[in-house]
Amino acid sequence: MTRRTNARIAGFTFLFYIVVGITSLMLFGQATAGTGIAEKLAGVSAHATSVRITLLLGLLQNFSALVLAVTLYAITRDEDQDLATLGMVSRLGEGLVGAAVPTELGLLWLARATGPNAPDTATAHAIGAFLLQWGGWASLTSATFFAVGSTFFSVLFLRGRMIPGALAWLGVGASVLLIVLLPLQLAGFARGPVTSFMWLPMLAFEVPLALWLIVKGVAPAARRQPA
Repeated sequence: MTRRTNARIAGFTFLFYIVVGITSLMLFGQATAGTGIAEKLAGVSAHATSVRITLLLGLLQNFSALVLAVTLYAITRDEDQDLATLGMVSRLGEGLVGAAVPTELGLLWLARATGPNAPDTATAHAIGAFLLQWGGWASLTSATFFAVGSTFFSVLFLRGRMIPGALAWLGVGASVLLIVLLPLQLAGFARGPVTSFMWLPMLAFEVPLALWLIVKGVAPAARRQPA
């Protein structure tokens, strides 16, 4: 495919990824809105359809990460193939880690389990609490791979002058911010509102980037341009 085609696919995929991700968070948050594990499991059972939709949206989001890995690599490899490969591998890792742990299925089974094979209440609550925590750990790990890949691609956009400089700098800053804070959140050092606000710069970067890629595409890598 041409660079123009890859740019358009990447732009549409960015927007699709954002919409799917926000929708998934809203649906899963609604299903697990209780204050204790018993209420959360009851919410999962009551919103079983939403949980199943969340699972499907998660798979679409993971697949979108793979599409972005390939298209962004194709766009930036002429600037620096090594850095572009690192960016692609990181985005591939994001998609694969996210797809490897479908905790929604475990929670749904646990919330609706009946009969002799169903765990007792105490065991069900312990497993449910672990699954919720495990899903959070997997999401943060996947997001860290995302931030690393985003950093490499943003640097290449900046070096190659493929998008407006201010937008590329915003991408670098937003990505580095996540690289710093996501591991801290995973380790339990970063908590509270900062774990939500840290995503705002990335949102402010990716939406204009997506629109730019769709409408304008990308300029040739700077080192490939004639003097």
